[in-house]
Amino acid sequence: MNDYIIFMHDDTETPVDVATPVWDSYFAMLRASGRFCGGSSIGAGVCVHRSGQAREVTPHLSGYIRVQAESIDDAKRLLIGNPVLNAGGTLEIRELPQD
Repeated sequence: MNDYIIFMHDDTETPVDVATPVWDSYFAMLRASGRFCGGSSIGAGVCVHRSGQAREVTPHLSGYIRVQAESIDDAKRLLIGNPVLNAGGTLEIRELPQD
């Protein structure tokens, strides 16, 4: 199994409230799959660069979910029922390299 992080973008037409039964159902499905490794919403922050010339924080990321899957296609199957995707928003899947 590989580790993947799924970034949720804040680009839905209507805001997606994280404290809803829809999210509860989605996370229950992920937990039942045995492949859920955690996640969180993402708040405000800053970028830091040694030169002091840091870029702006990427404003469109609103949260992440970490999962285990055999492949990116397998990770896509874990998106069924994701409230951000269902609201027309973007999800970004990235493989986390193994040490």
